[in-house]
Amino acid sequence: MSDIIHLLPDSIANQIAAGEVIQRPSSVVKELVENAIDAGADSIQLIIKDAGRTLIQVIDNGKGMSATDARMAFERHATSKIRSADDLFGLHTMGFRGEALPSIAAIAHVELKTRRAEDELGTLLQIAGSQVVGQEPVACPVGSNFSVKNIFFNVPARRKFLKSNDTERRNILTELERIVLVNPSIEFSFIDNDIEVLKYPACSLRQRIVNVVGKSFNQQLISIDVDTSLAKITGFVGKPESARKTRAQQFFFVNNRYMRHPYFNRAVLSAFEPLIPTGEFPNYFIYLDVDPSTIDVNIHPTKTEIKFENEQPIWQILSAAVKEALGKFNEVPTIDFDTEGAIDIPIHDPSKNTSQPRVNVNPSYNPFKSPSSANYQRPSLDWEQFYQGFEKDKGGLDVQNEPNVDVNIFNQLENSIEADRGNNDMVIHYQYKNRYILTSVKSGLMLIDQHRAHIRILFDQFLSQIEHKKGISQRALFPEIIELSPSESAMIPYLIDDLAAVGFDLSHLGNNAYAINGTPSEINADPVQLVHNMIDKSIESGSDVKEEIRESLALSMANAAAIPYGHKLSDEEMNKIVDQLFASPAYKHTPDGKTIISMLEDDVIEKMFR
Repeated sequence: MSDIIHLLPDSIANQIAAGEVIQRPSSVVKELVENAIDAGADSIQLIIKDAGRTLIQVIDNGKGMSATDARMAFERHATSKIRSADDLFGLHTMGFRGEALPSIAAIAHVELKTRRAEDELGTLLQIAGSQVVGQEPVACPVGSNFSVKNIFFNVPARRKFLKSNDTERRNILTELERIVLVNPSIEFSFIDNDIEVLKYPACSLRQRIVNVVGKSFNQQLISIDVDTSLAKITGFVGKPESARKTRAQQFFFVNNRYMRHPYFNRAVLSAFEPLIPTGEFPNYFIYLDVDPSTIDVNIHPTKTEIKFENEQPIWQILSAAVKEALGKFNEVPTIDFDTEGAIDIPIHDPSKNTSQPRVNVNPSYNPFKSPSSANYQRPSLDWEQFYQGFEKDKGGLDVQNEPNVDVNIFNQLENSIEADRGNNDMVIHYQYKNRYILTSVKSGLMLIDQHRAHIRILFDQFLSQIEHKKGISQRALFPEIIELSPSESAMIPYLIDDLAAVGFDLSHLGNNAYAINGTPSEINADPVQLVHNMIDKSIESGSDVKEEIRESLALSMANAAAIPYGHKLSDEEMNKIVDQLFASPAYKHTPDGKTIISMLEDDVIEKMFR
């Protein structure tokens, strides 16, 4: 029997590695731009076509490579950053494993032009599917020019599962934002299908954040600056009023590397907890600088998950830093006893004689007499005749004298209630703690969550309006201006038709800004915040199918317009909610799966009284 275990060819091994490192066009962008940063570039240009399917090109003015280095860069585990195992614990660069370029070359056509400052000629290297097609000298500027064409051309299954161009472009913008936010000293430009859509000049960190997120965010930033032996924490948090219902503008960076860290996220949330409503999340841009030997960035291929040696003490430092920043900028309500110019309260001195204040009153003054006529009299009014007409309008209440009015009204109310109870078609509802609707059914007592029930009702209505384009728009007297980040703005063309279908009227003002000229008639919420929430929800969910986008849009609007907890409902409102809820084909749960109805069965109630 022959042996069955054998070594994989390099081309197949590289494709397997590519499946971990290169998941979509945005992964290529991340790896190439980070390599440009490691090369010392201060100007980086990103060019894409067809959302990266046809072309991803990164041009930098870094130090470039020699002909030998250019060839070696595409070999597996070939890197300039690691000499020994100890180097893994002192990393200051973005890439280090030597997997990115061979992984990219395994699933695309790659062309590299590069030159060092000391060389007269550069190198042109062409690779397709891990096979070197050609290498020759070429005239080119100092730096590197990577062109990645036809991604996944030899892995059709992976190419088939790429999302739409809008989704892939949005993922590229999100990846670029993370890099741009941590490198304010580098100039970035982004060209999409031969049009320059973004340009970020070198600037301060605060200005870079404003350029990425939007000018309106400038007034919402509160700075953080804490330096300890374990970590240096800098950056900004948003004021409590800028909190959103999504986590779109939440960024952690450690040693100039973007990371996700739920544990540290809870530290920031704990500081904001008493200041923002439940279900809303603060914005933050927090930069941690720690000793590289105390973290491990090599636990995930994309290096976005990082393990900290001193996680708990850094959590406490971070929480205290955010609380201190909020306190310094008076975001936490306080009483200032040292305020200058306070009211001076006089102290009683028994040795001094104090006189009682005197008030001069004219006893002959009559406010109902005209100053010019002593014989002025008020006009007489026939009040009895006035009330008789009022009683006729009330519908025939026979009121003969004042003491009997209340008695007759209460008698009529009691008779009405008794009649309703005797009518089998009439159901009486009761509101419990302005939160739940209680109603009697054949099998027991039904409890209905009023907020969730209204979300279910509105969701069905909005989804129907989107599908049939029957939304009613209410024109704004003064249009609201909304400024979006590049990734948010990239989502608008994908949502604009559905937004119009429910009643939103948006017009593009240029530079990622839009005017909200009309809103759905059913919505009373802040339109700017609502549009932000809908866009962020779509970005978070990563929806690509049109139906999923519409459902996300309808759910965001339903959440914004639904009756809140604590709202007192009339009998008519309760009846309407219950009737509309049971007309829904999915009345038991909200669109996101939360329970609307709970039953208290008759036998359970009977056991309570045994």
